[in-house]
Amino acid sequence: GVFPFVALLLLQRRLVAGRALLVNGPGAGCPINSLCRSNVYEQTRKQVALLNATAQDLFSLYLKCQGEPFSSESDKLCNPNGIFFPDFHENRTSEKEVMVAMYKLFAFLNASLGNITRDQQELNPTAKELLDRLHNTTKTTRGLISNLTCLLCKNYNIFHVDVRYGLSSKDKNAFKKKQQGCQVLRKYVQVISHAARILLPHLGPA
Repeated sequence: GVFPFVALLLLQRRLVAGRALLVNGPGAGCPINSLCRSNVYEQTRKQVALLNATAQDLFSLYLKCQGEPFSSESDKLCNPNGIFFPDFHENRTSEKEVMVAMYKLFAFLNASLGNITRDQQELNPTAKELLDRLHNTTKTTRGLISNLTCLLCKNYNIFHVDVRYGLSSKDKNAFKKKQQGCQVLRKYVQVISHAARILLPHLGPA
């Protein structure tokens, strides 16, 4: 699909902590008239459901492609306790709060997937199935971000969201790159399941 805010999506690929993202330029409002597709809620539901349904398979394939010791010691090496996705709390009840929290979550995920994909292209360039899965997950995530962007603008006139990104693994050694990737993907499996339960009820037709 066509993403309405190309500049925003390009910014989301950078691994930067605490950067404020603007959907449009400073002082600009949301271009409501041409923003959202008519099926934006249905499309967003499908994207969330797809990410949730494929997360565990992506993590399992990632482990398989890293080899030992990751295949046999994943519980220890992939413990995600040190990986901090943007906070998301059960007590968020309004659609506005849910949408903002989800935007932050998926912007973080998008950047993290870019980080993992870059490392795997370097470390496992022949792992075509894994690289394809990573690319497809990233594509779905970017589409979801685009839809959340339009919903935030259209429904709440929100065009400025502060987003925290994870740390880049660019300067780490091969083992640490593999480990950070498996920690992030394991955390992702947990987080996307929780996010789907919370977000999907808010995505009924407008």
